[in-house]
Amino acid sequence: MRILPENTYLADPALRSLLDAWLTPEAKAFAEPRLREMGRAAGHELSEWGRECERQPAWLRTIEPWGERVDEVVYSDAWRRLGKVASTAGLTNLPYNPEAIGACGPDIRVVQLAICYLFEPGTATYSCPVAMTDAAARVLTEFGPQNLQTEVLPHLISIDPDDAWTAGQWMTEQQGGSDVGANQVEARREDGEWRLYGRKFFCSNVGGEVVLALARAPGGQAGTRGLGLFLIPRLQKDGRRNNYRIDRLKDKLGTRAMATGEVTLEGAVAYQVGELERGFAQMTPMLNITRLHNSVASAAAMRRGLQMAREFARERSAFGRPLEQQPLQRHVLADLAAKAEMVLLFTMRMARLLGRVENGQADQQERQLFRIGTSLVKLYTAKVAVAYASEAIEAFGGQGYMEDTGIPRLLRDAQVLPIWEGTTNVLSLDALRVLAKNPDVAESYADELERLGSPQRVEVMDLLGKVAGLEGDVAQRWSRQLAYRMADAWAHGLVREAASRGPREAAVAARIERGQEPSDSSEDDFDLVVDGVGVAQPVG
Repeated sequence: MRILPENTYLADPALRSLLDAWLTPEAKAFAEPRLREMGRAAGHELSEWGRECERQPAWLRTIEPWGERVDEVVYSDAWRRLGKVASTAGLTNLPYNPEAIGACGPDIRVVQLAICYLFEPGTATYSCPVAMTDAAARVLTEFGPQNLQTEVLPHLISIDPDDAWTAGQWMTEQQGGSDVGANQVEARREDGEWRLYGRKFFCSNVGGEVVLALARAPGGQAGTRGLGLFLIPRLQKDGRRNNYRIDRLKDKLGTRAMATGEVTLEGAVAYQVGELERGFAQMTPMLNITRLHNSVASAAAMRRGLQMAREFARERSAFGRPLEQQPLQRHVLADLAAKAEMVLLFTMRMARLLGRVENGQADQQERQLFRIGTSLVKLYTAKVAVAYASEAIEAFGGQGYMEDTGIPRLLRDAQVLPIWEGTTNVLSLDALRVLAKNPDVAESYADELERLGSPQRVEVMDLLGKVAGLEGDVAQRWSRQLAYRMADAWAHGLVREAASRGPREAAVAARIERGQEPSDSSEDDFDLVVDGVGVAQPVG
């Protein structure tokens, strides 16, 4: 049974509506053929390659037959094919490509992340190397010394698969976890170059060609202010492997095909990035981008779950008629569609803000919104995606629980989203710190809700005022509820704003505002909300 549409872009009325409303004609002309091709591939070879990667995940080859240490992560051919598509499609190239920026302006991030959104589901979490590489490219663009901008950056943004590199991010250490200020990996100056010593515990994309890592320089302060930022190549200039050992690959609940490892640095050659005492601060652009990619993965996984459940409802019959004709199943799927659209709108609002920030067109209010928005969007979309995956699996009955259908991956892979790049608690506390440090952020946020006409504006601003008046530990206990409510009000406002575009968007907004309650109308809006039937359809 086929449970994927032939083209996931053409089967996604929410994405098409957003892009039609936001993009200029020039940007749409640039993006449209790329979106169509990625949507076609997503419905066919990308999903098949993703299944192959799950069947043959990466493995660690520590020693070659003659006894030499190699520490090589061995990937399947399918993983390599996914990498070729990612590079040739420009998944990391577009935000740095003058031609693309010229066509799309600051909305280049919307275009890039829309293509990533189509690429991501079913591709064995190859979006993780994409996110890490994109983020590393931004850090090197902003803070990298000339030699790294000349020798490394072109590989990170290359569209030639034979020339393209991927990057990793190694911040976490065993004793600290999310408390990066507790990091102990040392950077030592030896024979005119930096060498790193110590152990990193969660190393995403451990087989990448380069990695950005934090290390404590001699005489550095305690906490995050004593950390420098370094680039570590996998191979030294003479072609020998660098001086680090991959101790093992993690045995994870989900994202099994994507190699995450533990690494011991044994005097690894490294290159300083930016100012030595501002390493953690210089990681901020990397965190902003990886957190946004995390939200894209959430939105994409939700849409994929919906599309699969929708196709299944066409084919499966129960109680004498197809599932797509069963009133309760229609109601459930339409609710899922509305929720997926809300998450997409929230995610792409951050993408639009990021494009404006990076291209120097954001005003002060937009910069403040983006600063708090990256934490809010990541924590919100990730939590929604996990619950959503559970509901989507239930739409298949018992087959949704069978590993050979591939459907359980929706839930297993979704569970990493609230954890990777900052747990819900970490991001809630980050949002609280941003609000406490700069009271103007709350005003910018309030203005955004008012502009959108968010139905929750008064309620959430009252809560924000209450938490602002609380003392330290008490305020922290409220921070998670505050962050989620702020995110929810923002997302609802974006749905309300979109409602003016047409009847389909208005129907989505009506469903979101009703919550779980069904309509009393004798007519339902399933065809309109789920399939976009009744609105103009693209040719193709």
